[in-house]
Amino acid sequence: MFNPSQADVRRFFCGVRAKMLADAPMEAIETLASLWIAEHPEYFAELADADAAVARNYEDPPGQTNPFLHLSMHLSISEQCSIDQPRGIRQAVELLTRRLDSLHEAHHAAMECLGQMLWESQRAGRPPDGDGYIACVQRRATKD
Repeated sequence: MFNPSQADVRRFFCGVRAKMLADAPMEAIETLASLWIAEHPEYFAELADADAAVARNYEDPPGQTNPFLHLSMHLSISEQCSIDQPRGIRQAVELLTRRLDSLHEAHHAAMECLGQMLWESQRAGRPPDGDGYIACVQRRATKD
């Protein structure tokens, strides 16, 4: 199992951005990451300097968006949908995409559910509740 460090993740995304700028060949996961990076031009400056990105603390000031966490969640949801794990996530995200008329916005809504599930899991010391996660995304896909 691959378990990258925070620095590894940050260097990965910075490296993908550099490859985008150089029009360099990419591996499949890098290509997928590049698509999400392209959706977030507000992160381009943060992705320009890997050493600065590794050194940066995104908890100060509080509430500041961590672009590496955000992009990692996009990749996670993409991977979940590609293998439909947890079972039902692909259909839930597809429904949400149709409702919002945007895969990008559907991912952002699913991220809120994913983040909530992970927070509750950590707080309670239990494994993540995949069924609760799916139900949350489905509710967002079907609410008026």
